[in-house]
Amino acid sequence: MSVLICGSFAFDNIMVFPDKFKNHILPDKVHMLNVAFLVPELRREFGGCAGNIAYNLKLLGDNPVPMGTVGTDFAPYAEWMDAKNIKRDHVHVKQGHYTAQAFITTDQDDNQITAFHPGAMNLAHETTISEAKDIKLAIIAPDGRDGMIQHAEQLKAAGIPFIFDPGQGLPMFNGDELMAFAEQASYIALNDYEAQLFMDRTGLPEEEIARHVEALIITRGAEGSYIYTEGKRIEIACQKAAQVVDPTGCGDAYRAGLLHGILHGKDWEETGRIASTLGALKIAHHGTQNHQIDAASIL
Repeated sequence: MSVLICGSFAFDNIMVFPDKFKNHILPDKVHMLNVAFLVPELRREFGGCAGNIAYNLKLLGDNPVPMGTVGTDFAPYAEWMDAKNIKRDHVHVKQGHYTAQAFITTDQDDNQITAFHPGAMNLAHETTISEAKDIKLAIIAPDGRDGMIQHAEQLKAAGIPFIFDPGQGLPMFNGDELMAFAEQASYIALNDYEAQLFMDRTGLPEEEIARHVEALIITRGAEGSYIYTEGKRIEIACQKAAQVVDPTGCGDAYRAGLLHGILHGKDWEETGRIASTLGALKIAHHGTQNHQIDAASIL
């Protein structure tokens, strides 16, 4: 049973500034900002929602089928996917474009300055769901705007259940567009900020949004998560992490757990526990695809 993962692939360039931004930015000069930060520490990680979710699903022993558009600089990422035995039949290289890139600088106060170049991700609409075969379940994660809209329509037409996971792409859509996704999707996954924005744009409370799907999942970081399904709200406890190192990619790990539970017909309490456990295991490591798990111990 294969899971189709529609979303982005990206290189995450992570830099650490060994001071505080506020010590180098003059408050009365922000209108004419011209600063440079020396960053002795630099990491380049493989990221993007589709890549991260596929990595976690593979750790669970499932068969992820990621789909996305990347640039001509994708070769190192492709080698990584091959080494992890993750299929890339539907990862398409677009000539004349870079793979999506995030440049993230963090200071000692954990403030971040991020620049994001979408690159080939904006051509996601040039891929079609029909090219992937034998798909049991899918997820639409953050991607190019047109691609997210078209893939949702195609999955609905094909009768393939899917999770709508707009993530940081949610602000691209107005209330009517978000409700169209809700009518097409079987499940919606949001963090607490995204849930509030979804409610603001649609004018509907959580309970009403949940009535349009089989389940509405809302994560709240260290406060755990909850799942609305069949008129009830199920509380999912936050699993304790060995250490808190890097929260980047925890949401993607959680969503991989959701996909695994749905794929294997587990109840929502068990599905939520697996998702939360994956998030806790991920947060104890730098990067989004560097953690390992003992699948037998959590399934």
